[in-house]
Amino acid sequence: MSSSVVTLSKREMKRRQKLGADYVAPSPYTLSAALKDGDVFTKLSIIFFGLGNFARHQIAKGVIFLAGEIGFIVFMIYAGAHNLAMLPSLGWRQASTEWVGAKLVHTAGDNSVLILLYGVCTLVLCAVFVLWWDLAIRSAYKAQCLAGKNGHAPSLLDDIHTLLNEKANILFLALPTLGILIFTVLPLIFMISMAFTSYDHNHLVLFDWVGFENFKTVFSNSGSIVSARLFMSVLGWTLIWAFFATFLNFFCGLFLAMVINRKTTHGKGFWRAVFSMSIAVPQFVSLLVMHQMLQPQGAINRILMNWGWIDNPMPFFTDATWARVTVIVINLWVGIPYTIMQVTGILQNIPADQYEAAEIDGANWWQIFTKITMPYIIFVLTPYLITTFTGNVNNFNVIYLLTRGDPAVVGDSAGKTDLLITWLYKLTVDNNDYNLGAVIGIMTFVVLAVVSLITYRSSGSYKNEEAFR
Repeated sequence: MSSSVVTLSKREMKRRQKLGADYVAPSPYTLSAALKDGDVFTKLSIIFFGLGNFARHQIAKGVIFLAGEIGFIVFMIYAGAHNLAMLPSLGWRQASTEWVGAKLVHTAGDNSVLILLYGVCTLVLCAVFVLWWDLAIRSAYKAQCLAGKNGHAPSLLDDIHTLLNEKANILFLALPTLGILIFTVLPLIFMISMAFTSYDHNHLVLFDWVGFENFKTVFSNSGSIVSARLFMSVLGWTLIWAFFATFLNFFCGLFLAMVINRKTTHGKGFWRAVFSMSIAVPQFVSLLVMHQMLQPQGAINRILMNWGWIDNPMPFFTDATWARVTVIVINLWVGIPYTIMQVTGILQNIPADQYEAAEIDGANWWQIFTKITMPYIIFVLTPYLITTFTGNVNNFNVIYLLTRGDPAVVGDSAGKTDLLITWLYKLTVDNNDYNLGAVIGIMTFVVLAVVSLITYRSSGSYKNEEAFR
């Protein structure tokens, strides 16, 4: 036995010991086993889906598999093959208008966006069909094995009963998984594909594949509106903003929640209601009001000037440093009430016996906070903090409604307060440079994925999912 096999076996043994009673043995009905040990009906199911099920009197399941195969073949004949054939060129025919006799005839040209979209959808559908093919073969092999073992394969009612009990997770996760595939994975693939094209303001109808040219533009200083210098500047500010927007909200909200939760604090319900009311006000309204109040001629500057505290308007949104500090401070007003509600629920669920035992042992308030309260809160809220950090990286509302990314810099497509997400919006919606926007979107996804995975896998919430210790 090779050393690699021994290592794998040890790793598998550790995994099984860790899972304990939750360990579930892998299914023996694999594709390789079906191709190796399947009978003639199982192997013919490679070509004729559901044949193995028909042979074992699983009529309904066989019809479903066969219908999926026929539907895919019909789609490929009438549309899919054409979509794939057009994908390499993304179209070339331009729209034209000409006189045919006494009639003006308009001939529609190709639309590269639709060709790319239909091509990507067809490729995803082909991938789904491969999974359907794998499922059909394994289902036929499973029917063969169970028929040989029990004398008959499970009936439709047996499968429904299993799906509602032992495999209820598959039933309930099927619809959300389909939603993720359609509304998340498919648009993501479409956006990634767009990053390798020339889809910009000069090529809105017909465009071509350009390979990694857009990435070279973003990561070099040769671009006119996008450059490596500008990208690193926006990325740096995005991470700084996300850090302060996340952890200032968290620690300030934690402090206020603990103050309200103290035994000596009176009117706990009143204080919690006050912060809850700020949540009830639409964020859109709050940000627009703040935007108007902090303008050079807004209410705040007028009041301060009338009181004689300042001679000139404060540059809340006209100076880069002031604008960045302003959006962070205003975000505290928006975000702290949410943190208070989150932390309050956790504080009220920390076991009281832990506090009592600590007080009996003579621990002071700081030791109780650092050894009991804070570890418990961090353990519970680590996934929440990660999602909050991710949300702040993509926090379009606060930045765009307050500053529009300003103050702007002449010659740059991004302002001093632009995040990657608001910069992407300007590149696409304002400038119609969808290819460069797609590159920015990909880089945003990469940054978020790396930060989220590293942070979560290093946390106690991931390493010790069973219980808090």
